[in-house]
Order: sequence, then C-alpha cells, then structure tokens
Amino acid sequence: MKHLVISTVTGSFKKFSGEAITEDDSFENAQVTFTLDVHSIDTNQEQRDEHLRNNDFFDVPTYPNITFVSTGLTKTGDDTYKLAGNLTVKDVTKPVTLDVEYGGTATDFYGNEKAGFEVSGKINRKEFGLTFHAVTEAGSIVLGDDVKLFANVQFVKEKAEVAA
Repeated sequence: MKHLVISTVTGSFKKFSGEAITEDDSFENAQVTFTLDVHSIDTNQEQRDEHLRNNDFFDVPTYPNITFVSTGLTKTGDDTYKLAGNLTVKDVTKPVTLDVEYGGTATDFYGNEKAGFEVSGKINRKEFGLTFHAVTEAGSIVLGDDVKLFANVQFVKEKAEVAA
C-alpha cells in the first residue's frame, strides 16, 4: 500500500491457513480457500500494526479473519492461471480475480509431494470497508486506496486413505 502516495509500505500475515482440493493431479478448477488471522498482521512497526488492528481499519475483535473462497481456477498459459473467488474483509464480500503462476511440483526429503504457486492481485481497500482517511498538515494524502496482494504458497499433496 502507498504511504503518503510516495512510498510503499509492506506487511504480511504471520498466521494463515489454506487448501486446494482437486479431483485429480490437475489444478484446473481446483477449489481454493484461504483464511488469514488478521491479528497476526506485521508491517515491521508495532504502533502501525496496532492501529491496523483497531476499528479504524480491520476491527480485529469483531472481524478476526480475512477469507477467500474460489469460484474458479482457469488455466491461461503453460504455467499461468486466473483464480476467481470471493474475498471477505470485515463484513464485506466482493469478487476478485488473482493472477497465479505455477512453479512446479517437487518431492521433499520426507517423501511429501509439494506444488508451489505465486499469487498476485490488487484490490481497492475502500471497497472492503477499510475507509480510514487522513491528510497531513501540508495536505498530503496519508494512504493510497490500492492494496497489492502477494502470496507465495506451497501445497502438500495429501495421501489417499486406503479402505480396509
């Protein structure tokens, strides 16, 4: 997000969960869900993080999570997809479309098969009820409206249970 409309402030959520459910080894049309623990926000400045947690922004006591539920994952190239879904921030749910780049699959040292993805997109914070607005004494806008989203994720393939 832009700060004073001249520089970018970054942050991350330290606690989150997610899953991708597929019918087979293809990711096309996978059902993807993510949940972010908003209290775990970290912008590398505790005072700013506390402000983001209060009712000027996320109102964590009332809305502790941000959720995403996909409505479609469409292959657009060899290793690229469009991930459509519903993003819920506070009590506002809106459709969003995110860009996905598939990094490939690999087996780790423990025999777990993993798939890696980079996800990116952009939302307007005000559309999700994050409407805090401030202006400096000199008349500069404190916060931009657009928030860039980035996620680097690995999914671990669950082993199918064998019926006895």
